[in-house]
Amino acid sequence: MKLIFLGSGSAFTVGADNFQSNMLLVSDRDRKLLLDCGTDIRFSLHAAGFSHLDITDIYISHLHSDHAGGLEYIGFSTKFDPRCQKPNLYLSKEMAGELWNRTLSGGMRSIEGEIAEIDTFFKVCKVPKAGSFTWEDIEFHLVKVIHVNNGYFVMPSYGLFFEVRGCKVFFTTDTQLSLEVLSEYYDRADLIFQDCETSQFPSKIHAHYERLAELPDRWKQKMWLYHYQPGTLQDARSDGFLGYVKRGQVFDFDNLNLAETSANLEILP
Repeated sequence: MKLIFLGSGSAFTVGADNFQSNMLLVSDRDRKLLLDCGTDIRFSLHAAGFSHLDITDIYISHLHSDHAGGLEYIGFSTKFDPRCQKPNLYLSKEMAGELWNRTLSGGMRSIEGEIAEIDTFFKVCKVPKAGSFTWEDIEFHLVKVIHVNNGYFVMPSYGLFFEVRGCKVFFTTDTQLSLEVLSEYYDRADLIFQDCETSQFPSKIHAHYERLAELPDRWKQKMWLYHYQPGTLQDARSDGFLGYVKRGQVFDFDNLNLAETSANLEILP
């Protein structure tokens, strides 16, 4: 089982040096689960040697365009390509209606001779509250995180907690540093992929590096940082982290040494 970072940058990452933080889990049977599907997915897939033909399963954490904006590309490409089957789409039940009604239907509802629905393009698996989904015998538990609080309600956004080859993995996806939610999973995980904002002007809706650097060493020493902005980065390893994830970085769970440096991990071209 391998995890490939198609990109490790923030929503507004530009250029070929990095892409939005979308990842690909590749099973021993060569099935592929896309973890989020942002607007630049067609470019990041191509850069890593993949295409829409490889995508059979997709997980969406929340509805920002760097995580869901590429679904139109995947949906149209797989529907009208006879080589493709309809992809499975996993997401929280509370987001399923909004994904279609507020995000996708404007561009995808009308196709030649038909009014489309989300089921026209995807096999939708709606994960219930405090629920999980199973892919390739791995159970993925949805973790509700605090990403954006608009003053009326908290925007639905979900991280993932799962176990591969005895390694417990926590993906925060996009989140504020809300320890009342995150600390339980920081303690339980063997490997943490942490949303990390590096902007000079913090947005308040992501965990900023300056605050992450104050976390206890027992958490930082199992933490890889991703979803960061372009530009000069802090020396994360000197501050106790495993480092910043690079575009194309591959984590092989069959041969994973949690103490490895990024220099020892495979990087796709």
